[in-house]
Amino acid sequence: MNSHQAVADGPLRIGITGVGACLPDRVMDSERLRRRVMAGSGMALPAGVFERATGIVTRRVVGPGEYASTLAVGAARQALARAGAEPQDIDLLVFASATRDMVEPATAHIVQAELGSRAHALDVTNACNSFVNGIDLARGMILAGRARRALVVTGETPSRAVRHDPSDPAQFRDGFAGYTFGDAGAAVVLEAVDRGGILDVDTETHSEHWPVGGIFGGGSRHPRGDEHTYFRGDGSELREVFEKVGTSVVDRVLHRTGLEWRHFRYVLVHQVTVPYLERFVEITGVPEDRLVVTVPELGNIASATLGVQLDRVQDGLRSGDRVLFVGLGGGVSIMTMVWEKA
Repeated sequence: MNSHQAVADGPLRIGITGVGACLPDRVMDSERLRRRVMAGSGMALPAGVFERATGIVTRRVVGPGEYASTLAVGAARQALARAGAEPQDIDLLVFASATRDMVEPATAHIVQAELGSRAHALDVTNACNSFVNGIDLARGMILAGRARRALVVTGETPSRAVRHDPSDPAQFRDGFAGYTFGDAGAAVVLEAVDRGGILDVDTETHSEHWPVGGIFGGGSRHPRGDEHTYFRGDGSELREVFEKVGTSVVDRVLHRTGLEWRHFRYVLVHQVTVPYLERFVEITGVPEDRLVVTVPELGNIASATLGVQLDRVQDGLRSGDRVLFVGLGGGVSIMTMVWEKA
């Protein structure tokens, strides 16, 4: 299934007016992670194994007393300040993340209680596309007249789903994708703008691939048991799916909008590993100088990836600059969004 919506021609334009990000202070480098896994498993792992396989040198990880909501709140305060808004100015708060503080209530309420806002609050989750889905949902609610100013936040703590004590090489391989994970938060404020804004949204789903990877515990299938709280997945199979269908979505948005790579100031791409990013560049042809590369330093920070990248370049954006978001998420879903700074 795929769907798209061009929204630039309508009377109301919805844009991003504030951006924020939040990273935990603790740094976990790949060598320290290797030693931890060796100590927990008793397996001998060659020096540099994680860095050679993934290109990831370091990642940030939460400490005691830090949660998904902690990172979301930190990013939210930055985004509100940059938008010149107070928490009470928000009438829609969307927590959009693959990670939550708990099964219920919605983590959005925890974020809201900390901020002191009184908005309609809800959670949205769709693996690593959660944040972009949340932006799209908030945009739609503003266009529908259900909200005037929305705050979309994510707080990702996938490091807590990493198995540090695999019992054998098979379990190590099954959970290897987890060793790419890092933690981060991101946030944006959305509201009506006079020019630019979100110009185009496109999505494509291939849900038959949902078993390829995930954290399968905490729901009605596996409500209890530590075994299901670890990330499990076949990274190579997931990569094959994205390679097969991902380029068609990118080609489609370029053709439909009439835009070329040179028309984008930045192309923000979900980043799993360095080799995966290099393969994306190879098959799509996106110029490397348009990328914002975060994966060697931060690892795979799930749905916070695009928000953190946007935060890093926001100060250099000028009115009229366009940014292409390319989201890739387990399930499997692919999402693009074109945004023009007002």
